[in-house]
Amino acid sequence: MEVILQKKIDSLGDVGKIINVTPGYARNYLIPQKIAVKATTKNIALVKRQQTIIKTIEIKAKKEYEELAARLGKLSLTFAKKAGEKDKLFGSVTNADIAESLEKEGIQIDKRKVLLEEPLKSLGIYKVSLKLHPEVTAQVKVWVVKEEPIKKEGPSIEEPEE
Repeated sequence: MEVILQKKIDSLGDVGKIINVTPGYARNYLIPQKIAVKATTKNIALVKRQQTIIKTIEIKAKKEYEELAARLGKLSLTFAKKAGEKDKLFGSVTNADIAESLEKEGIQIDKRKVLLEEPLKSLGIYKVSLKLHPEVTAQVKVWVVKEEPIKKEGPSIEEPEE
């Protein structure tokens, strides 16, 4: 019996794929669980129309993410952190810090999309990858610089002489 998958199943295939299964499997499991529908001409035409709409939406989304990737490629983020000997940071720059800094720039990115193997723990310039879409990855330049101590201005306070 031919059925059209409504959900992705690793052992059978992706959504919209027409597969041939035993009638009992289709009747007793796939169709009642709404995993598949019978492959009638009406259902096949409906699935093809839906796939066309989905492809159009995916192409538009991919184009938008590519434009965002180009914008991110020009962007540079700077983090001023306290550092000790050998330019080691007291703390680190994490993917959450990068996502928060991007948010201040007006770009909403989930921190899980920032691809850092481990937090940045030393001063320097880094290229950090951002997974925007399954087919689109952007690079953003991250500067980790030493935080300058706050200098007091004005007259110093001295003890009065007696």
